[in-house]
Amino acid sequence: MTASQTSGPRTELPPLTPGPYRKRLGTVALVATFGGLLFGYDTGVINGALRPMTVELGLTPLTEGIVTSSLLFAAALGAVLSGRISDAIGRRKIIIGLAVLFFVGAVTCVVAPDFGVMVAGRVLLGLGVGGASTVVPVFLAELAPYEIRGSLAGRNEIMIVIGQLAAFVVNAIIGNIWGEEGGVWRIMLSVAALPAIALFVGMLRMPESPRWLVEKGRIDEARAVLSTIRPEGRADAELAEVQNIADEDKRQVRTGFIGVITNKWLLRILLVGIGLGVAQQLTGINSIMYYGNSVLVEAGFAERFALIANVAPGVIAVIGGFIALAMMDRIDRRRTLIIGFSLTTVSHLLIGIASIALPAGNPARPFVILILVVAFVGSMQTFLNVAVWVMLSEIFPLHMRGLGIGISVLFLWVVNAIIGLFFPSVVASIGITGTFFIFAGVGVLALIFIITQVPETRGRTLEALEEDVSTGAIYLPENRKGHSA
Repeated sequence: MTASQTSGPRTELPPLTPGPYRKRLGTVALVATFGGLLFGYDTGVINGALRPMTVELGLTPLTEGIVTSSLLFAAALGAVLSGRISDAIGRRKIIIGLAVLFFVGAVTCVVAPDFGVMVAGRVLLGLGVGGASTVVPVFLAELAPYEIRGSLAGRNEIMIVIGQLAAFVVNAIIGNIWGEEGGVWRIMLSVAALPAIALFVGMLRMPESPRWLVEKGRIDEARAVLSTIRPEGRADAELAEVQNIADEDKRQVRTGFIGVITNKWLLRILLVGIGLGVAQQLTGINSIMYYGNSVLVEAGFAERFALIANVAPGVIAVIGGFIALAMMDRIDRRRTLIIGFSLTTVSHLLIGIASIALPAGNPARPFVILILVVAFVGSMQTFLNVAVWVMLSEIFPLHMRGLGIGISVLFLWVVNAIIGLFFPSVVASIGITGTFFIFAGVGVLALIFIITQVPETRGRTLEALEEDVSTGAIYLPENRKGHSA
């Protein structure tokens, strides 16, 4: 798309005034983010369920890694498939389908008699997790007014960490009360069926994305949706702006993968999206979320106390997420990312140094490492996780949004899965010290990437971002700063 093609009339949007539409927006966000809650619970519950599961199912270190990472590899596939399918049939329908996957996957894991059935159930859950990680942020971003897009889309990340905290708390309670009973891990896994039912029932009453409806030519339906989630007088003006961009998109050949990689600006924004997803995972955050219990045992905690101590990173993750949500529409995305990667890199260095300075057997070692792990998780959740997911939901033009976020999240999940598969072996080989020093080195590279390549998106409508991305204007120095909402 050339600059001249994007220079059509822009609609001046009326201000975002208080009104009952905010309650409707909040309800839609709450229901949709049950997908994030399931994402968090299903990825976090393995943290405490794996050890008793290993005993009952006779797992080896290799099959333990497969059980953990099978969900993550399936999530990579679910991410890329769901993005494309949601472009075809709609965001709402695909989220309803994901709820079914979550439920069936949870039931399969709970009744699994052996390793094979367990992996099959984890694969189903992974397809749901990957799909939710792709579609829910896009659904929220397309429903939200641009002034509060960051805080609304960011609610999904809050629900992810709430889901992980819930998993840690459930694991700690069940593991300490019924830890000696057989099948205790089945109870831990069964809890995930409840939010899956809530997501399915709730989404039946939720609207479709108005931007998707406009793209499909269903203008009256889009207007009806916008009239319920915008202040009076705003819906028609915003609809006109969305139609303007959609009409321009229709004059182009539909952008598939080949169209993206042969357009330098679309390829560049795709690489930015991939880089954001990969950089987020290479902080090692999910090594703590999946294997935090094992890390704390290696640091010196007794196994049952480690289950309790492991709740602390989950609590700080939720607190950090709420702080991030409050900052999201006030601080530029780039600044947030730079602060976040700086803090996590320092945390990695300190964890490595502490594990050298406090050798095994030192009574202070487990508590110091726990405090540093909590600081790392807090930095990650406050400055990185919400910001990365929000940016992935808003940087891509509408005509490639499903494809763009799908490919980006595909890479995110592949890296996530590789870390999940090999983290125990790496810690066994080089210990906490070497592992976290590696994470620190990667953090420096991530900082360089953010500073030199990632554009600013705060304070702009999705339509304005689409124009700037399609022409390369988003990378100009004057556009590297956020615009006030």
